[in-house]
Amino acid sequence: MANAETMPGNVLNDPAQQPTKPRILLAASGSVAAIKFESLCRSFLEWAEVRAVATKSSLHFVDKASLPKDVVLYTDDEEWSSWKKIGDGVLHIELRKWADIMVIAPLSANTLAKIAGGLCDNLLTCIVRAWDYSKPLFVAPAMNTFMYNNPFTKRHLEVISELGISLIPPITKRLACGDYGNGAMAEPTVIYTTVRLSFEPRSTNGGS
Repeated sequence: MANAETMPGNVLNDPAQQPTKPRILLAASGSVAAIKFESLCRSFLEWAEVRAVATKSSLHFVDKASLPKDVVLYTDDEEWSSWKKIGDGVLHIELRKWADIMVIAPLSANTLAKIAGGLCDNLLTCIVRAWDYSKPLFVAPAMNTFMYNNPFTKRHLEVISELGISLIPPITKRLACGDYGNGAMAEPTVIYTTVRLSFEPRSTNGGS
């Protein structure tokens, strides 16, 4: 779990701690696919500095103890616990400043609807509401086929696409509920590869 010493704001203004690796903020929302969050974190650690955010409902599926020791996990409980007085950093703003890229995987139907509507009632959605869309933000939806095929989902995906959020499409397979269909989260290796390949051209251009 996070504490005051791991607040990203503590390294933002320290040149000695500026990273040589990209900074990836991974976020999990409430879907059974969050059981793969540990694997996702480990994939990105091979390439990037990783911090993680988990919603309250995702913690039903995320095994916090199994996450890599190099990954700091932030939850809604940390949103204001480190704030003591005017001038102290606010966690969702500090994480927004810290990250080069944000990846929400899994993205549940509920969190998708919140983002599309501009709601910000937890740490994850507050980060998205404050996000700098000149920086990449990827989402990997995960939900039952009936939910994914719902007209609301199509509408919400169109809205977030207009914001500049990139979709990593779900796949068709046997779902956790036993149904077979589209809506399963893309595999962690696919998510990692998609994000990394999209970032490397930016890095090359930035260094030219």
